[in-house]
Amino acid sequence: MKIVVAIKQVPARDSQLRIAGTGKWIEEADLAYEVNEPDAYALEAALQLKEKHGGEVVALSAGPARVAQTIREALAKGADRAIHIEDDTGLLDPLAAARLLAAAVKSEAPDLVLTGLQSDDLGYGQTGVILAELLGLPHATIVMQVEKLDASIRVKREMEDGWYQHVEMPLPALLTIQSGISKLRYATLMGIKKAKTKEVKRLTAADLGVTAEGSHVVVDRVYAPERSKRTQLFTGTPREAAAQLVEKLRFEARVL
Repeated sequence: MKIVVAIKQVPARDSQLRIAGTGKWIEEADLAYEVNEPDAYALEAALQLKEKHGGEVVALSAGPARVAQTIREALAKGADRAIHIEDDTGLLDPLAAARLLAAAVKSEAPDLVLTGLQSDDLGYGQTGVILAELLGLPHATIVMQVEKLDASIRVKREMEDGWYQHVEMPLPALLTIQSGISKLRYATLMGIKKAKTKEVKRLTAADLGVTAEGSHVVVDRVYAPERSKRTQLFTGTPREAAAQLVEKLRFEARVL
C-alpha cells in the first residue's frame, strides 16, 4: 500500500509575530518553523497503516529550502522517502498549492493520499479537497479513524454535536485527517540517523509541467487587532439589569 502524505511547514506556535515593513505580512526573518500539526497527525495515520499492512509512505512538501527541515523530521519518524517541490513564490492559495501537489502525486500513483484538515498559519482547510478534485479521487474530510479492508477503506468522520459518520470508500482515495486522533510519535535516534540516507527527490514547478503562478489571493494589509475597553452600566431593578446583561452576552458577546 503506497501512501503519499502532504505536509506543510508553518511558523512555530511560540514565535513572536511582528508585522513586516510593507504591512502586508509578518516579518519572516524572526520566525522559527515546524511541521503543521494536522499534517503531523496525517503522517502518524499513514505510518500506522504501513505498520499494519506494509507498503510505503512518501512525504510530500512544497516550499523554499528551509522546508528540508520538515522533510527530514518526517523521514526520521518513519517515512520511506520524500519529494520536495522547491518553490520560492511565497504565499500560495489553496488552488495554486494543490496544483503543485497534484502534479507530483500523479507520477506516484498512490493507493491513498493523506493531508491535514487545515494549516495552522492560514487555516483555509481547502487544499486537501481541491487536491482530490484535481486528482479525480473520492475523498472524505475530518477523518478520525482509517481501517483498511480488502480493496477499500472504512473511515470514521467527525460530525457536529458529538455525532460520527462511518463511510466505506474505494481506493485510491484522499483523506483529510483531524488533529488529535492518536498520539504522535517522536523521532528516535536511529530514525534520525536513517533519515540522512533516505531519498529526497527535489523538483520544481517546471519539472512538473506546472506554471508557477503563485497565489491568486492578495493580502492587502496585516495588522494586530485593536484593544479597547468599555464600561456599560445597567439600570433598573436587579431582575431588569440581569435581563439586559443576558441579552448583551447572548447577542453581542455571543457567549451564551
